[in-house]
Amino acid sequence: MVRPDRLSASLEDYLEAIYNIVSDKGGVRAKDISLSLDVKAGSVTTALQALAKSELVNYKPYEVITLTAKGLKEAERIIRKHEILEDFFVDVLGADKSVARQGACKIEHVIPDDLVEGLISFTEFVQACPRCGDNWIGQFHNRCFTRLPQDKTDCMSCIDSVIQYLQKEKEKMAGSSTLTTLLDVAAGNKGDKCVVRKVTNKSSVTKRFVEMGISRGSVIEVERVAPLGDPIEVKVKGYHLSIRKEEAKNIQVEWNK
Repeated sequence: MVRPDRLSASLEDYLEAIYNIVSDKGGVRAKDISLSLDVKAGSVTTALQALAKSELVNYKPYEVITLTAKGLKEAERIIRKHEILEDFFVDVLGADKSVARQGACKIEHVIPDDLVEGLISFTEFVQACPRCGDNWIGQFHNRCFTRLPQDKTDCMSCIDSVIQYLQKEKEKMAGSSTLTTLLDVAAGNKGDKCVVRKVTNKSSVTKRFVEMGISRGSVIEVERVAPLGDPIEVKVKGYHLSIRKEEAKNIQVEWNK
């Protein structure tokens, strides 16, 4: 889907920089943007005037710059697209993080939103589908990095290993004891990922989960847990979300420690 009011790549970079600086420092001035993007002060002024005209930032010379509600929403959309692309390059393609970051910075400005959503669906399929698994991704990475041609004589051993993997997954899924809750995952390490298998709660709360992108087969990454364990900060489909401790108890997941 092409946005009729789409910003230029340059202005998107400025908006993204403002968002990141505000997140780190709580406020931003023109000189902060100049240092962050390594551009001249005059270029920053021109960009801020254009962003202010589009009602994305509140800007007056020599004053602290802030994002408008519209600007915050647009910045979050840009940041989300960047993170989705970077995660895809790292988690699925096995790219180096620095290379993935550089690629995401370039592609985020031109890739349509519909294709980004497609990348999310594919990434979740690869990470959540029982017949894939980490071994399948590892084999793909090996092919990419060694540049080996696809040899069909290797397929039988690969299929045998997948069948064995599927059998183990079937045995695991047969008993509810193999499932845990998001709350248990949150007690693990930062960056741990799990796959949603079941959401149990009243319909109103379940609806909220679905609106947040949390449903069967969704991949959840734990980002941060508050000092007292509530709330739990997670990433789902590229969105950064807060989930209450009581809600996390009702999200049953599959988690490979």
